[in-house]
Amino acid sequence: MSTIELDKTIPASESARDPHAKLTLSFGSRTQFEVFADTMERLFDVVTVASATLTSYYVYEFLNVGKHVHYSLKSVSAFACFCALVFMLLLENSGAYRRANSLMRIRETERILKVSFQVVGLIFPLTFFSASLFSRGILLVGAVLTPTVLIAEKQIFFFIIEQLHLRSRGIRKVIIYGAGHSGKRLFSVLVRSTKLGLYPVAIVDDNPELQGIHIYESGYKRKHSTAVTHGPLTAELIRRLEASTVIVAIPSLSRSRLDAIASQVNKAGAIMAFVPQVTENLELIGEYADIDGLLIAYSGQTPPSYGYASFKRAFDFVVASLLLGIIAPLWGLISLLIRLDSPGPVLFEQLRVGEGGSLFKIFKFRTMKTNAPRYGYHPTDSEDPRLTKFGSWLRRTSLDELPQLLNVIKGEMSLVGPRPEMPFIVETYQRIHRQRLEVIPGITGLWQLSADRAFPIHENIQCDLYYIRNRNFFMDVAILLHTFLFAMRGI
Repeated sequence: MSTIELDKTIPASESARDPHAKLTLSFGSRTQFEVFADTMERLFDVVTVASATLTSYYVYEFLNVGKHVHYSLKSVSAFACFCALVFMLLLENSGAYRRANSLMRIRETERILKVSFQVVGLIFPLTFFSASLFSRGILLVGAVLTPTVLIAEKQIFFFIIEQLHLRSRGIRKVIIYGAGHSGKRLFSVLVRSTKLGLYPVAIVDDNPELQGIHIYESGYKRKHSTAVTHGPLTAELIRRLEASTVIVAIPSLSRSRLDAIASQVNKAGAIMAFVPQVTENLELIGEYADIDGLLIAYSGQTPPSYGYASFKRAFDFVVASLLLGIIAPLWGLISLLIRLDSPGPVLFEQLRVGEGGSLFKIFKFRTMKTNAPRYGYHPTDSEDPRLTKFGSWLRRTSLDELPQLLNVIKGEMSLVGPRPEMPFIVETYQRIHRQRLEVIPGITGLWQLSADRAFPIHENIQCDLYYIRNRNFFMDVAILLHTFLFAMRGI
């Protein structure tokens, strides 16, 4: 298992003295672009929250419900600025403005939801003691409108930053040394981490057979790619590529080879970091660098907050019950189309391993032919001969997972959590994989939203381990929002 940490600047000369020391990285002093981007992000947030608060008042006026009170524009504007200031300070305190991107932007959404709840919690009680504060109706409208608008604003802001990076504004060029599994993952997380501004300009590897092979970003669209450059990594090559940073992505690299690379990086005046090895003796490897993927080794597990499990179970039951009622017509239509498409039952049942290693029957809409083996690795291609024509579409839209709402109501699954695996896969689990069994499995989770969905779960468990360590109600809601809005794409 590989890790990378990105917090503190380490000159190449220092890494040459102790290459197996714990390296972290922040890539030097902040550039004018970084200061500008950070300032603009805060400004965008303040304007968005203030505008949402003003809009909440006008919505309140339009609805004309409850004890209706009219306020002057000056009073409303002052209150909107106050809410915006409080919101920004709480976002700052939660780490929302750190340079590193949060995992798949889930953490941004989680922080926004949490801070929205905190702001309402701070201001709402005051309305009972002061006649000068605004109607509680305005606060309730704002509690819904503000996080919705702010989440949308963040997406627009990150898009703008990404477009500026594509025009070579505010980026730092990075060379990745090593085209293996760690190198490929590092390439993907860097090109997806908008706020970091670390753009991999080359992947260098000493294996001549890999020269010219294109490494693609793992994901659905595969927008970014680069060809492997044949090594060795020299100071001349680093200067020619105008790279300011070299990240060694070969965890098994010998000390002598790492010393030699550090020497070349030092000659080029660049910064070096590496992806070190992590043993599986750790109690839990669940903390990431905030760049969407590679693990930070972390020993020990922080239990969820008091009452989280009970509240999560109640939330799951209520939401799953409501969803089943809402999708009843869709359920009937899908069932009819499955019958018309191929002979066999509508639902597919299969044993899965749940919390604590317990077995349960998972429900799915049948997507494969009846003669396909009941237990085996899932199709990774829409042209897989085991799939029915309609089944391929069901998988692509993830609608085949809808019957698992029954598992949620029964308490065997949750709306959010690690996906449950088949018994024959769990039998091959090592100690690190068995940590997935410490929590109740879910219909959706971080893995489903990540590019790692293209690979087997048991080979890419970083998202699940991250969730296990950081899970909370706001993260669950954030994952559900991202699932519904951004990730209904299937295989």
